[in-house]
Amino acid sequence: MSETAAKAPGSALGAADPNRWKALAFIAIAQLMVVLDATIVNIALPSAQQDLGISDGNRQWVVTAYALAFGGLLLFGGRIADLWGRKRAFVIGLGGFAAASALGGAATNEAMMFGARALQGAFGALLAPAALSLLAVMFTDAKERAKAFGIYGAIAGGGGAVGLILGGFLTEYLDWRWTFFVNIPFAVIAAAGAWFVIREPEGGRNRSALDIPGVVLSTLGLVSLVYGFTRAESNGWGDSMTIGMFVASGVLLLAFVLVEARVKAPLLPLRVVTERNRGGIYLSLGLAIIAMFGLFLFLTYYLQIVKGYSPVKTGFAFLPMIAGMIVGSTQIGTRLMTRVAPRLLMGPGFLVAGVGMLLLTQLEIGTSYAGVLLPAMVLLGLGMGTAFMPAMSLATMGVKPQDAGVASAMVNTSQQVGGAIGTALLNTIAASATTSYIADHIGGATSRSQQQLVQLEGMVHGYANAIWFAVGILVAAAAIAFTFVNAGRPDLTTTASSEEGAEDEVPVPVVAH
Repeated sequence: MSETAAKAPGSALGAADPNRWKALAFIAIAQLMVVLDATIVNIALPSAQQDLGISDGNRQWVVTAYALAFGGLLLFGGRIADLWGRKRAFVIGLGGFAAASALGGAATNEAMMFGARALQGAFGALLAPAALSLLAVMFTDAKERAKAFGIYGAIAGGGGAVGLILGGFLTEYLDWRWTFFVNIPFAVIAAAGAWFVIREPEGGRNRSALDIPGVVLSTLGLVSLVYGFTRAESNGWGDSMTIGMFVASGVLLLAFVLVEARVKAPLLPLRVVTERNRGGIYLSLGLAIIAMFGLFLFLTYYLQIVKGYSPVKTGFAFLPMIAGMIVGSTQIGTRLMTRVAPRLLMGPGFLVAGVGMLLLTQLEIGTSYAGVLLPAMVLLGLGMGTAFMPAMSLATMGVKPQDAGVASAMVNTSQQVGGAIGTALLNTIAASATTSYIADHIGGATSRSQQQLVQLEGMVHGYANAIWFAVGILVAAAAIAFTFVNAGRPDLTTTASSEEGAEDEVPVPVVAH
């Protein structure tokens, strides 16, 4: 496609969709619903477990069933969005997610709950890549794209903390079932709005035959990987089943890569992940999520168990982080995205978040919220918001419209796998440090109150140890962003394509090196 054609106001691809900002509002509602669900159910889990008679050994499946379906089916969901059309996939995903949420809220036993959570994950895997790829194909002007992805990035980053607040309110003042039912109005509004407002650009579907071997290998490989980390958290890294899952995952994912390199219409065209910038983004985002998910877990337990905060108060304690993410994403990231290279936002963003994480290594039982936790959360939010916005935008920039769904799915996959790794890895490090601390200090505790104090001190000591690892992970994410992401700032005066097959692509900003 020539530059002139790309700029022509009457061209199908060059003309901006007049409803794109309305569409963004409904896409944002759907994204908020999916991100909220990742944390809102955690707050409600103790109450749901008691009502439904779920054993301690099985309660992890409320979270695991969702994670396995969502993580395992994301690439398939992205390809289905490319095949069916993103609007159709988006609306069907919303409808299915709402129905699964209603089933979860009405659950009468553990089997019904686990099934509802798996269905939520499956429809979420269709919905999430469709949402991100819709933004990728609807917003092609560099300045507008920066604003749109700034809003999307703020929701993706801060929605989890909002879920803690909403989950606390619903569980404390209504009933745990409302943590499921609350998804229904979100889904209905987003689906109705999308149906009437969203108009996909022409020629963006990938009508190639579905790569069935790729679907089977990627799904089984990702399910094995996510389950391996989930099992490691509860059964230990030396557990034979844990090791078996990791080995199976490695074999299946290697086979998947070999198949994708040979088939005519691959599920995941390797050009999507081997392009230097996108590969660096997937890797750095995954690492950053490892650090963040572990932190959410530790701070939630620290505030509730050590500080004695209620679920609602705990949720509000995370507000400075949400505010920081919104400012970092919609103000810093959006304003600078068109002026500086993405790596100069991503790398420093991860490092600023690392400084916030570094403050949290000083955690003690009597640590002041205002003195340590508040500035740490603000820095974490600002850093992550600033880094996430250009990462989300660049991860789908320049891809062929036919690959937009699967490229978007890779963003979600890196986050989902990163979350599973972060929860298991950092929790294991914390538990090991806690056990060692208690073993070394419990002998000097003569009274029950002293023993309880040692146990709390051991818990906080474990968190601080794990957070040191999280600091290192964020530094590694920054190093990867600086090293791999070499795209320059978007040139606002020209539009062209950035990969082979330019005649088939949505016009995107030229990247000036």
